[in-house]
Amino acid sequence: TQTKSADVERADSGIGQMPARKWRNRASETLRSLQAWEAHRPCTDCGERDLPVETDVQNCNQRRADLCEKCRKRRTERKESVLEFVNTEASYGEDLRIIKEEFYLPMQAAGLLSQEQLQGIFSNIQELIDLNENFLEILQEEIDQAFDQGDDDLMTVCIGEIFLEFVNMLPAFQTYCLQQSSSVNMLNALEKEKELLRIFLNVSQNDNTALRRMNLRSFLMAPLQRVTKYPLLLSRIIKATTEYHPDHGSLREAKSRIESHLEHINMKTKQEGNTWTLRSFRQDSKKKREVINIEMRETALKTVGWLREETRFVMEGSLQLAQPPDGQWVKKGSKTLKFQNMQVLLLVNMKRVSESSLESAEPGPVKDAVLVLIRDKNNGKFHLLREPLRLSNCIVSTDPDCDDTFELIEIRREAFVFRDSDRARTHHWFRQIRRYSRELGSWKKRRNALPNIMISTPHTRP
Repeated sequence: TQTKSADVERADSGIGQMPARKWRNRASETLRSLQAWEAHRPCTDCGERDLPVETDVQNCNQRRADLCEKCRKRRTERKESVLEFVNTEASYGEDLRIIKEEFYLPMQAAGLLSQEQLQGIFSNIQELIDLNENFLEILQEEIDQAFDQGDDDLMTVCIGEIFLEFVNMLPAFQTYCLQQSSSVNMLNALEKEKELLRIFLNVSQNDNTALRRMNLRSFLMAPLQRVTKYPLLLSRIIKATTEYHPDHGSLREAKSRIESHLEHINMKTKQEGNTWTLRSFRQDSKKKREVINIEMRETALKTVGWLREETRFVMEGSLQLAQPPDGQWVKKGSKTLKFQNMQVLLLVNMKRVSESSLESAEPGPVKDAVLVLIRDKNNGKFHLLREPLRLSNCIVSTDPDCDDTFELIEIRREAFVFRDSDRARTHHWFRQIRRYSRELGSWKKRRNALPNIMISTPHTRP
């Protein structure tokens, strides 16, 4: 019977003996290569190939089995540092709670001190309590979520990013620290003057177990001790975090921000005649610039009177400013203008979308936007050139023939011409100011009502 070719079943491999032998040899070589690579597989953190050949998989999961000994130790140190950061934040919050519940509220209920005296001693302790509760809540959520997802090393916890989200707590620490000397002096004077207060403080220290036999002055030092410990805790996390970790840059920025604020607090204490300082840091140009920026932001906030948590500093830096006397300068060019150096800050007042965090990831609509003009520092202090320019009352324009400058006209008042030493940065300033100007007020009506002096030839200011 004839058999179709499709029905024939071959018993051999379909290739000759020599090719089959070469294939088996190549397969065995590949297997040996894979085994050699597995024996010296790269570390998932650093990429080095110094892993041991034999790994006890039963005692550690696959994630830690793919790590070299150095990175295992680093991950352990990082986990300990992260947990130390969170646990010490919780301990600090407990001390704040004791200040309020064991001292402030009983003294207020018993009428030992007036409200003004309580405010002088305890300063903005309630603000620090609120900040600590929100900060600690986010930290604890990140820790719990990491454990729930099987991240036993807490590699997904980004302390630096969280710290930068709550960076507005640093000015609150500054307010408390600058009032610490006067608070202690007031407490000492009142304790000598009021016998009932002295008895209350002695009984509380000796009989109240929650106080751990510590007096009120020791607890009032808690915020100062905490704010100076942040750089040390962040440094330890940075040391145990590889540079490829997504939080590495945020950790360094957070450390730089807190050190700059501490330097600014020390500078303020010297200006007020106090001899104490929080801590000495290495003075480099970057930190000095950041300290100057902090001082300028404080000046701007006091000027506009906005809440700190509702304020965003969109841009800040040095600009050259000129006030043209008439419209004829356009024909001659900006070279005829007399420019002066000025520190300029663009502030935006945003509505808070959520009360649970200080800086919402989704900012609300713009309520107001201003441009604060500050003269260069003179005699150790900053001085405003004039009251802030409210962008809701301004027209912002540019002209292709003068692309190295832009113009801002305040309706029925003054005109200003700005420029930066870098042309690209001048354009960036212009785009940002024009953006917020258009979001406020009836921009089209303002634009149609007032021609641009850089476009129209005649221009006479009222």
